[in-house]
Amino acid sequence: MGARENLQRLYDRKQQEIRELELQLAQAKAYLQAIQDSMKVLPKENPGEEQELREGSGLAKAKRALQAAGKPMHVGDILKAIGKPNDKKHRISLSGSLGNYARKKQIFTKPAPNTFGLIAFGVAAKSGEIEDMPETFGTMQ
Repeated sequence: MGARENLQRLYDRKQQEIRELELQLAQAKAYLQAIQDSMKVLPKENPGEEQELREGSGLAKAKRALQAAGKPMHVGDILKAIGKPNDKKHRISLSGSLGNYARKKQIFTKPAPNTFGLIAFGVAAKSGEIEDMPETFGTMQ
């Protein structure tokens, strides 16, 4: 057996090893992409704690009123609790602002039409929520 044949076998083995490693890398990248896609679908944890409301604003007052009530309230009741008139203009304004936060899953929830609560109440939690993933989730055996 010549030196050239030995080197050719070493070369072929190394090429095969590289192909196997590239396959593992491709699988790992696909797995990572799947995790990122899953993270985009799920809401952020504790999203209500991430953003502060400007003190004295109607939203801050609404948050305090909801905390005092301890349960979701209709927009008319929130307006009454914060001392604003319960007219169409104020209802639309407050509903729009609260609804914007609720859509983003920040601070407020909207468990029913024109009814708002706080994420802290846990009202928005649905049955069948995804539980914490085990540490071994997705590991290749």
